Amino acid sequence: MFKVRVSRAAAVCGLAMAVFAGWPAAAAQAAYYNTYTDIAATPDTSCCTGVQGFAAGSTYLYSIKNHTGHDDIAAIYRVNKTTGERVVMRNGTDNTSTTTWLGHGNDMTIVDIDGQHHLFVVTMADGDSDAQLVRLRYDGATYYYAGSYQLRLNGAVLAPSGVDRVAVSSTAITFMFKSGRTVYNGSLPLRASSGTVDLTKAFTLQVDGALVNGAPVSDLGTFENQGFFYDESKKVLYNPLTKDKRSIVLVYRNVTPATTGTAPAATDLSFRITSSAYSFFEIEGVGLSGGKLYFNTNRSNSGGAHDGVHVFNDYVVG
Repeated sequence: MFKVRVSRAAAVCGLAMAVFAGWPAAAAQAAYYNTYTDIAATPDTSCCTGVQGFAAGSTYLYSIKNHTGHDDIAAIYRVNKTTGERVVMRNGTDNTSTTTWLGHGNDMTIVDIDGQHHLFVVTMADGDSDAQLVRLRYDGATYYYAGSYQLRLNGAVLAPSGVDRVAVSSTAITFMFKSGRTVYNGSLPLRASSGTVDLTKAFTLQVDGALVNGAPVSDLGTFENQGFFYDESKKVLYNPLTKDKRSIVLVYRNVTPATTGTAPAATDLSFRITSSAYSFFEIEGVGLSGGKLYFNTNRSNSGGAHDGVHVFNDYVVG
């Protein structure tokens, strides 16, 4: 079931608008977005019920569902961000609608290599012989295995829960990876299909004390970390956090691979969904496309699962 909720204006509408709508004046002090529109549902498949990684392309949104609690098999939805048309992508290597390569598949990012589209997915597998990063090449709604990599920090396995592309040159791809609140840098040769990525610690994301709609959230430190998105053109990082039926996206400005220490969360821009329609509402990943902020969810209520892909109302990157 798709539900469109009435959008509440952000702070840019000014204090007069806030008073007219009956909101407290404090809400006008910060840009705050707390409504969304459904693009499409991503129903459970015969194997896969848990929503995981997300990536937003120029036309399509990509959302992973895995075998909850097992991490042994996954499916990938492709959704047209304009029409909502969806399809379960085809595994062209195995000629099936599933894959066993992605592990937990907690986050992913899109990278074009030699004119071909690729998804880089973090598996969260933590064994010495496991791949912590997997590359899929895709053409339309069909994908193919294209590579796997091991991630190491000071020689030890690091299995991050988040990944995003930072830059692509003629010879290398540079990524940010996130584990908990810590962001790491790593790169690999542009066309390598295997190898080890040596990571270096970059910075930590402030969570405790961060402002949401101009005020702190008392238990924000207990929220679960999810994937993330880095807008390399604006040097802005979007960090989703979830707990029960509440999801918050914190924003960090002026961050780059050279940033160190603790990156402060923006005090004048935040996102939050506190769902009244669902007893469980969990944003898994976020991504920008055409200046809009899209995301995928695990959602459920007494009627069952209502997972989907969505867009925040009114927010547009300038």
